[in-house]
Amino acid sequence: MSISLPHTYSGKVRDLYDAGAGRMLMVASDRLSVFDVILPDPVPDKGRVLTAISAFWFAAMADLIPNHVLTVDPAGFPAGVGPEFAGRSMLVEVTTPVRMECIARGHLFGGAWKEYREVGTVQGRPMPAGMLEAEALPEPLFTPTSKPEVGHDLPITDAEAIDLVGADRFEEIRAVTLAVYERGARMAAARGIILADTKLEFGLREDGTLVLIDEVLTPDSSRYWPAESFAPGGSPPSFDKQYVRDHYLAIGWDQTPPAPPVPAEVVAGTRARYIEAYERLTGLPFADWYGG
Repeated sequence: MSISLPHTYSGKVRDLYDAGAGRMLMVASDRLSVFDVILPDPVPDKGRVLTAISAFWFAAMADLIPNHVLTVDPAGFPAGVGPEFAGRSMLVEVTTPVRMECIARGHLFGGAWKEYREVGTVQGRPMPAGMLEAEALPEPLFTPTSKPEVGHDLPITDAEAIDLVGADRFEEIRAVTLAVYERGARMAAARGIILADTKLEFGLREDGTLVLIDEVLTPDSSRYWPAESFAPGGSPPSFDKQYVRDHYLAIGWDQTPPAPPVPAEVVAGTRARYIEAYERLTGLPFADWYGG
C-alpha cells in the first residue's frame, strides 16, 4: 500500500499515520484477532466494513458525544495517500486516549457468563439465579476493564476505574457509554439485530472535552446476533468474530501464538457476516461504500 505519511503505530487491526496539524490517518486493515492474538489469515474487505460501520455509528451518536472523525472521504485525505486506502481509512483529530476499555453489556455472555457461572455475579454485581447464557440482563451494565500497554485487558471495579480517571470523569464515561449502547441497541433492534454488548474507547482534547474515538459498534468491538434465530442457552449465531472464536474453541487451540491457520470457509463466512451486518444495520449496499 502506497503512503508517504510517517507511520506511528500498528495495533492488532489498525495502522496509524501522522497527517500533521494535530491529525492522524487511521487505517483499518483486514487483520483479524481473537483472544488478543492476530490470526495468520486476513479477511478480505474487513477493514472497509469496520470503517463503514464506524462512520455510520459515529454520525448516529454525534449529538450524544463528540467524536474524532474529520472525514472518511478520500478526497479530504492528505497528499501521498494511495487510492487503496479509500474506504478503510479515517482522517481523525489526535486526542489523548483514556486508558480504560469502556464496556456496556445488555446480555449475559463471554467473560460475564463465565463469572456468573462461577460466583453468580457480573463484575461483582449480584445477578438473579438461574439465568441462561446469552439471556438479557435485568438492565444494561457498565463494566470497565484495564487497558494495559501489553497483555490482556482485565476487569476492574468501579472504585479502581475512579482511581484511574477520577470520579467525575468516571460518571461521564459511564453515562455516555450506556447512552451509546442503548441507542445502538434500539436502532439495531429496529433492523432485526440484537446488540448484546460493545466496547468503546474515549480520548481527551486539550481542553478536557471527552471524545469518542477508535471504532464504534463494529463487529470487532461488539456482539451482534440476528434476532430471528436468537434463543438464550448457548452461543447464538452472530455477525461478529464470535464465529471465529467458536471455531478455535472447537479445535482446542490453547490461545497462545501463533494461531493455527484460519480455514477458507471460516474466512469466507466471516466476510459474509461482516458485510451482512453493515447492510442490515445501515440499509445501504456495501458495494456503494468507498473503494468498492
